[in-house]
Amino acid sequence: MDNRSIGVFDSGLGGLTCIPNLFHELPEERVIYFGDTARTPYGSKAISTVKAYTNQIADFLASKDVKMMVIACNTISATCLPELQQRFPDIPILGIINPAAQRIADICTEENNIGIIATKVTIASGVYTESIEERHPGLNVHTMATPAFVPLIEEGIIENEIMDLTIRHYMDSFVRENQLDTLVLGCTHYPLIRKNILRLYPNLQIVNPSYEIVARIHQVLKEKDMLAVNNDRENVFYASDLSENFVNMIQNILKTEKSDLILKFKNLDL
Repeated sequence: MDNRSIGVFDSGLGGLTCIPNLFHELPEERVIYFGDTARTPYGSKAISTVKAYTNQIADFLASKDVKMMVIACNTISATCLPELQQRFPDIPILGIINPAAQRIADICTEENNIGIIATKVTIASGVYTESIEERHPGLNVHTMATPAFVPLIEEGIIENEIMDLTIRHYMDSFVRENQLDTLVLGCTHYPLIRKNILRLYPNLQIVNPSYEIVARIHQVLKEKDMLAVNNDRENVFYASDLSENFVNMIQNILKTEKSDLILKFKNLDL
């Protein structure tokens, strides 16, 4: 038994999409969330900058004595996971890419055409393609960077014609030319536009890494005898820019009132 909190972090608010799944599957667990909303998005930044920011966040969460760190960001998972695991050998650190790659490997065959949409850094890293290939060689995988999605989502421009036009701008030819039947939402922001994508492309099978990561969290906690029991700790949400939009997005994603949230500002500027 271990009732310490799980540290969950992201470049912004996208990582919040993991939290409802975590609470549903593991209701005794508590989280300390950090969203780097002041410096988002990470997906178009230099890898050296992403690593510097990530180290700051990991140090902060370690100072809070978290029992596990969950990288709820595909860009960070693609570029920083091995180094973080080396820096904190006593803390289990999970990335979000491998569980999604395993899901693709399990449900797809050579007859499927799989698309992955993500940030520029995640796509350029090739980590998704490599991870899927390791688990199921020979699958047809196509990738595309969709950098405009994150800024729009961070601004709350979701159920809006602008978002639908942006989705079509990126995806019409991507879906058509590759005859896609399966799509990986390779950024934790993207589940927030899942409904938009399905409305525009209803025949796509969607794989959501924000959901797939929860089973891996459960597995590791169980193996290490770290599952929480009768936990009376509270969930705490930190942001480097505690904007009204961040607060509203937490409320919308977690389906709760502002008065029920513990929200804190934390400046991690270099």
